[in-house]
Amino acid sequence: MAFTDKELGMDRKITRRDFMNGAAMAIGAAAVSRPAVLFAQEASAPIQEAQNKPGYDPPALHGMRGSHEGAYEIAHSLRDGNFWRNAGQPIDTEETYDLVVVGGGISGLSSARFFHEAAGRQARVLILENHDDFGGHAKRNEFEVDGAFLLGYGGTYAIESPAPYSPVAKQVIRELGIDVASYSSHNNAALYGSLGLKQKIFFDRETFGADGLVTSPYSRWGAAEPDPSSQKWNEFATQAPLSAKAVADVKRLYTLKEDLYPALTSDQKKAKLAHMSYANYLLRDVNVDPQVVALLQAHPQPLYGLGIDAVSAQDAWGLGLPGFDGLKLSPEPGPGMGRDAIRNEEAEAYFFHFPDGNSSIARLLVRSLIPDAVPGSSASDVVTADIHYDQLDRPGNATRIRLDSTVVRVRHIPDVANAKEVEVAYVEQGRLFTLKASYCILACWHAMIPYLSKELPPEQRQALHSAEKVPIVYTNVALRNWQSFQKLETSSIYSPGCYFSETSLDHRVSIGSYHCTTKPALPIVLTMHRYPCSPGLSSREQHRAGRQELYETPFETFERNIREQLARSVGSGGFDPARDIAAITVNRWPHGYAYQYNSLWDPFWLEGGPLPCVAARQPFGRVAIANADADAYAYSDCAINQANRAVSDLNVGKLSKT
Repeated sequence: MAFTDKELGMDRKITRRDFMNGAAMAIGAAAVSRPAVLFAQEASAPIQEAQNKPGYDPPALHGMRGSHEGAYEIAHSLRDGNFWRNAGQPIDTEETYDLVVVGGGISGLSSARFFHEAAGRQARVLILENHDDFGGHAKRNEFEVDGAFLLGYGGTYAIESPAPYSPVAKQVIRELGIDVASYSSHNNAALYGSLGLKQKIFFDRETFGADGLVTSPYSRWGAAEPDPSSQKWNEFATQAPLSAKAVADVKRLYTLKEDLYPALTSDQKKAKLAHMSYANYLLRDVNVDPQVVALLQAHPQPLYGLGIDAVSAQDAWGLGLPGFDGLKLSPEPGPGMGRDAIRNEEAEAYFFHFPDGNSSIARLLVRSLIPDAVPGSSASDVVTADIHYDQLDRPGNATRIRLDSTVVRVRHIPDVANAKEVEVAYVEQGRLFTLKASYCILACWHAMIPYLSKELPPEQRQALHSAEKVPIVYTNVALRNWQSFQKLETSSIYSPGCYFSETSLDHRVSIGSYHCTTKPALPIVLTMHRYPCSPGLSSREQHRAGRQELYETPFETFERNIREQLARSVGSGGFDPARDIAAITVNRWPHGYAYQYNSLWDPFWLEGGPLPCVAARQPFGRVAIANADADAYAYSDCAINQANRAVSDLNVGKLSKT
């Protein structure tokens, strides 16, 4: 069935653009009139900080967020080699700092925190962030729907990691006031189950021949319903638009007890699995119908940004995907196993999800650095705190945060060997500025660093360039109610062939004065995730193609796919996209997760050779390097750990009071 734009609600008046106080919120894009991002300069021109203007509140914006317009154009012109041809003379702000941090994400904010611990509270720190808000990928989206205040996570999802948090990261979490063990008291985990809501699978006609919403007989990351004759399996067998062989193969896969490699030891089996994709394992060794591969294709996307065509069979075993019980593999990981696939009970127990994801951690970090900017005193009240953005960049602050500021050059004066200071050049509000600092930490993406400095050794430049980013789209859809989901008895939908592979009602988490809705007649935030993949290409090639796709995709395309997919998947429950959608925020992250090494595509990872991320993160002169890229590990604890290591690399002693 094809839907008209009117039926989808494309003509409805919901907030689709970035507006603040009636003005288009392309801060920096206002000065972007051509690809080179050029501007007229005056030596005496003052710094104009948009963040100081009344009403500045990026989380309340809708439409295209994440890597928004104005945040990346200057960096792209620097990458393409045309920035400095037209930049003109920079304005010297005559500012000096003890430390300048490039990047205001969790790693950058943590770098400032650790630097103060090393150098003293009186140390002067400036954080330069190219986006219109701090937090990096730890962003939040705010909605007001029919009088209800709703929060959604626009990026980093939770305090979680496949490996136990380090003592350093745990200490930071504890000092910020977060009691991880208290999560169960905030999370209404039983709500959806008490309403009879389940995990479902949406089969789309383009991939499977017919549209159909079917109860999943298995958990996404665990075992299937133990009884193949259960109601769930019977419903799946009769309702899923799959061939009889495909249905039989799905059942067989989840109950497979055959040892496919009887002549091999457990270690040899793991080595074999590490060299083949899970898709090939299913097709060639388990001999399943191709429809089964299509069904499971998107399962690892939330972790890897890749489908089973590009994830090893060994990792699939570690993730709990089916088809390995008969191999009798020993529980320890094999060589080249991805970190996400190595399970750890201690790590799994250390979990905490704020209603806005790890944006609350970023807010708590800012509060610890600039108390006047984030009022309150606890990890509970930070969720609803009104950020005073005009306090972030005050001259009297020991730490200052300057938003919409893209760094374009970092260089030692006079050179790396003899420098006493570092000069940092950046663009803010369409003008080029310079300032100086005793030290600099690059808490930005590794792939960007070679364009910021010509002082790096060739081997380090190559290692930095090898870092990849995983493109992702986190979309929040504010619904006026979720009665259609209740009617269809679903809380989450896996859609392996659709534009968005993940759709779920948000966690019911209440913290402090923020109370989630628990009644289907009330508004809720629906999350929809997209991981742009190109099966058949290598992992890095898929990520590059996906990144290009995201930059080229207009908001209208995202919106139309959101509305049509919801109409098709939950329309039978009474969902009307024209009536029920109140607001849409698309968090587009072309440079999303840090790339994690993969045995199929990274021989050094499989063979235990030197890691590029280690070579890439080496300090040079008075400059150190942080960010999750520095350990190729896409989690907040990594960002914190690498910030701590970067400050240690600077070997800073206590600064004398002046």
